[in-house]
Amino acid sequence: MLLPAEKDLRAVLARSAEARFRHDLEPTGRSSRELEDTSYTLCVMTGTQSVDEALSAADALLEQLRAGREQAVRTDQGLAA
Repeated sequence: MLLPAEKDLRAVLARSAEARFRHDLEPTGRSSRELEDTSYTLCVMTGTQSVDEALSAADALLEQLRAGREQAVRTDQGLAA
């Protein structure tokens, strides 16, 4: 599986949260479709089959990306020393 770009993953997570909020506040056919669309996109991006799995996978991917950035900074600092 290809890892999604961090900005793309964060954007889908934000859209998903907004869709969930709107749908919970005032459920309509449109809000339902938006929620389904963002849920599907999040599942595809994370290679999962449920929203709960996708959210857990997204958290893990973001943690992995953060750790990779920190490692790159440490490596760069070590090379500069």
